[in-house]
Amino acid sequence: MKKKIYFSLLIAALMMSPLFTMGQMMGPEDPGGDPIGEDPIGGGAPIGNGIGILLALGAAYGGKKLYTLYHGQKETLEE
Repeated sequence: MKKKIYFSLLIAALMMSPLFTMGQMMGPEDPGGDPIGEDPIGGGAPIGNGIGILLALGAAYGGKKLYTLYHGQKETLEE
């Protein structure tokens, strides 16, 4: 009987722990300045390098697919 009570108390404590930890978190600090600044809506982060990386990875993946397709057909043609 004691084991069930301890197990129930442990489960209840684990279920209540997020309430206590979330209640003590502080909100973000005030950044100051004008909230509507000169930057565009997305924040003005450069995306040129990210697009280039994605294009290079896509080209490499496509090249690998073509390579395996070519070698797969080459083996069937030889048989």
